[in-house]
Amino acid sequence: MNTYRASTLGYRAFLAFKRLFDVVASLIALIILLPVLLVVSIIVAIDTKAFPIFVQLRMGRNNKPFKIFKFRTMLASAPADVATSKLSDSDRYISKIGSFLRRFSIDELPQLINILFGNMSIVGPRPVVLTETDLLELRTRNGACSVRPGLTGVAQTSGRDKLSIYDKAKMDAFYANNLSLSLDFRVLVLSVGYVLRSRDIQEGSTASVEKNSFEKERSA
Repeated sequence: MNTYRASTLGYRAFLAFKRLFDVVASLIALIILLPVLLVVSIIVAIDTKAFPIFVQLRMGRNNKPFKIFKFRTMLASAPADVATSKLSDSDRYISKIGSFLRRFSIDELPQLINILFGNMSIVGPRPVVLTETDLLELRTRNGACSVRPGLTGVAQTSGRDKLSIYDKAKMDAFYANNLSLSLDFRVLVLSVGYVLRSRDIQEGSTASVEKNSFEKERSA
């Protein structure tokens, strides 16, 4: 049972602290990383011949869409509003610099702005594309959509791209129902190792695995 939810006052205090931490941490990170963000923006613009920041609708807290910011890693010819995991030939759409940015999650850094604006949190379920209806349905059913989406989360430190949507939704629900400072801290520490070692990154379609897992959950 979520100890924070057991006490309304304690739960609200936790959310207030979590939000304060998000604002302070994202603001400090943006200031420190500003030179890096500018350099990456220039490189991406030259490589893709397009505006370096990619804006896309993602599903947020309580299933309310919001505009997410990312460094552009795919070419203009890539299908719009389709998750990379759904593409059977994703490599043909990823730019030269894009593969490097994705490998070390550098493409996600502009989401510090989303965190500052309150659309996201540092730790939480990753925001998904609106067309990922299977995952969204599972998340809605298990309550994972009740918290702000995050820059990193439990699923990103427990298998990441290699997970089926069933397992992702289950881990997202675990986080939403077990909010705590210790869990956030654990996810943050593990995320550093995952990013530095580029663990469990898998580009392209895992549709067959995801479909089987989803059908298994629906029939349960």
